[in-house]
Order: sequence, then structure tokens, then C-alpha cells
Amino acid sequence: MIRDAVEADFATILALNAADEHYLSPLDDARLTRLHAQATSHRVITVDDVTAGFLLAFDDGSGYEGLNFGWFARHLSNFMYIDRVVIDSAFRGRGLGSALYEDLIALALHRDIANVVCEYDLQPPNPGSAAFHAAMGFREVGQWAAPGGSKTCSMQQLALREMP
Repeated sequence: MIRDAVEADFATILALNAADEHYLSPLDDARLTRLHAQATSHRVITVDDVTAGFLLAFDDGSGYEGLNFGWFARHLSNFMYIDRVVIDSAFRGRGLGSALYEDLIALALHRDIANVVCEYDLQPPNPGSAAFHAAMGFREVGQWAAPGGSKTCSMQQLALREMP
């Protein structure tokens, strides 16, 4: 089941984020509360009443100020940005990530948004994310290096419709 995240989910969301923090930015309760309030979509997926994952996304008019989001804002318009998606390691390989993405794509189409965008790490490498996004139909539209060179990202786009 996919549903909107609520405050009662925050402890689980923080634990899921912490488990994959090597691919994500750190998240604490105060930041999660701010991002939740600002998000266009913040959804959780449950299996047998256990929260197995979450997805947090912002549209280009949300005012979100993340560095990767800013890259997309400079290069594209009319987009939904996936800030983070995490599936608990115990539930991976069951199609839950795909289900969360399909849920977000349906929202984007409903809102007449042309692009769903995200990034994954090239350095350090994240081959699982690369394979997942290729299978979902995303394509690289650029690369971006974090200040200080700590990571390099593949900037990914799924075009839902042609721009006029």
C-alpha cells in the first residue's frame, strides 16, 4: 500500500535514511519536518503494515533549495524532483521502488508536469541505482560534481511529454 507520509512515520523514515546515508544527505527530525511541509509528494509504501520505504519529491515551484535540485532548476523547467527514495534492505527486490516511482509519475502526469528528475552517484559509484533508473526509462542529461569533489552525480530525466 502506498499512502501519504504522516508525522507518525518520521522515526521509521529517519532510520531508513540513516541506513542508506552513504548515498543520501543526512536527515534529522527538524530537517525532515521542514522537507515534509515543503514537499510536493512525500509517500510511504507498506507491506503487511510495516513501512518498507519512502519517496520524497518536490516540483520546480516548491522553493526547495537543494544543490542537485538547483542544477535541474538551471537546466530544465516543469519538473518533479525526486530528492530521496529508500527501500528497507529487507524488502528490496520486490518492486517497491518501482511502485513508488510509478505513483509519483501518475501524480506528475495528473499535474501536467513534463519531467521527473533525480540523480544518482557516479563517484562513489551506485550501480544498483544506475540499473534501476535505466530500467525505468531515465536518461542522463548531465553530470554534476559536488563542491569539494566529494561526489559526482549523474543527472537523470524521465520525459513524460514533449515541451512546446
